[in-house]
Amino acid sequence: MRTHEVVEVSSSPVIQELAPVARSTLPMTPKSPFVASIMTPLASPMKKAIESMQGCLEELGHFTKLDPQEAWLPITESRNGNAYYAAFHTLSSGIGVQALVLPLSFTVLGWMWGIICLSVAFAWQLYTLWLLIQLHESGSGARYSRYLRLSMAAFGEKLGKVLALFPTMYLSGGTCVTLIMIGGSTMKIFYQIVCDSRNTLTTLEWYIVFTVSATILAQLPNLNSIAGVSLIGAITAVSYSTLIWLVSVVHQRPKHVSYYPIFAKSQIGRICNVLNALGIIAFAFRGHNLVLEIQGTMPSTPKHPSRLPMWRGVKFSYLIISLCLFPLAIGGYRAYGDLIPKNGGILSALQQYHKNDTAKAILGLASLFVVLNSLTSFQIYAMPVFDNLELKYTSNNNKPCPWWLRVLIRMFFGCLAFFISVALPFLPSLAGLIGGIALPVTFAYPCLMWIMIHKQKRYTILWYLNLSLGILGIILSILLVFGAIWNIVTQGIEVHFFKPE
Repeated sequence: MRTHEVVEVSSSPVIQELAPVARSTLPMTPKSPFVASIMTPLASPMKKAIESMQGCLEELGHFTKLDPQEAWLPITESRNGNAYYAAFHTLSSGIGVQALVLPLSFTVLGWMWGIICLSVAFAWQLYTLWLLIQLHESGSGARYSRYLRLSMAAFGEKLGKVLALFPTMYLSGGTCVTLIMIGGSTMKIFYQIVCDSRNTLTTLEWYIVFTVSATILAQLPNLNSIAGVSLIGAITAVSYSTLIWLVSVVHQRPKHVSYYPIFAKSQIGRICNVLNALGIIAFAFRGHNLVLEIQGTMPSTPKHPSRLPMWRGVKFSYLIISLCLFPLAIGGYRAYGDLIPKNGGILSALQQYHKNDTAKAILGLASLFVVLNSLTSFQIYAMPVFDNLELKYTSNNNKPCPWWLRVLIRMFFGCLAFFISVALPFLPSLAGLIGGIALPVTFAYPCLMWIMIHKQKRYTILWYLNLSLGILGIILSILLVFGAIWNIVTQGIEVHFFKPE
């Protein structure tokens, strides 16, 4: 009895039903001899069980097949993902050092409005995350394993590219550049704490150490193969965020701490400060540009669609994320009030006010966790860039990348990210501006894409909700960009090329 199987066609965002394709006939991506024997801690013990599960599903004729090009790309060449992998990837990408500056938003918004805005933003982005998970698979059997593909399917090929290409590429490549800056400088701090010496490598040399380490780790072939790496990233992210706010709250507060909101002299200055505070909160919630890619690593059948285990993994991970972000914001503001440093947030405050009365082991452990989390986060944020670069090669040559080219591509990206981090060390100062441009990826586009793809009946409750949130997200993005530009013009930024500090 013949059965039909769903095959993804890379040339179109819509997947069509084709004749059965034997997996053995698809040429596989050549594996690097440097990583042939490397398995993550989770991938190895589960490999046999997953392969047997795949065999059963294939016999039933319900396993989602990959067309050759999809099977050659780092994101979709392995479909062995599960809810645990999704939770690890989401945790590793969802908690970052940008959460350490959350208390800064409270210095402008105050206690009540700070908590309200943080809660609303958390609920809003969790809702849009659910929308993306549902949109991953359409009723016709299509799977959108990349944010850009979904945007093109919803808004059209040209408009979809214009709206989503720059924000998603920035959230991937720009985050990797920032991680080099943070990871390299924190490596330097860790060395000084452990060795009790100021005689260390320069910041530039520490950037090199971090980039080399991240590039070596980036040789793992695909998104599923870094599940163990993401697990380490999730553990270290939860550990350093919890450690930092706990130590800050336990210690005595610095003198002259104030909890009165900081107001600018002019009315427009106050408005821009509020917008900047909202931008800090919005920028703390990241990872929407990766959720479709993570879900794309899962097998999917008509009876067991990938959205079910994906949502289970996301619910668990965002429960943990909430237990990290809210204490960081509230506890950090309670500990330091308006004395929170603008650069580094609560971590800088801990080192500035409690360096002498905190055990070096705790300070060193916090720095080590930040370094490890930066290394692991680099992998998951770089994977869409690797995928896009390999897509260009496979499209032009109609064959998988050889292993040596895959190694060169990842080395090239590491060198490029390092060059940008050294050439533009003031880039984090523009985070508010670029974050405002990228904000619709999280808060606006998913709502509008839901309306466009599902062709919802107008004037229903869900239609009004998605349309309102989508428009509000676009307006908020424009206001945040305006506020960021105003702050740059009025306060200025220290521009220095090729001088990392």
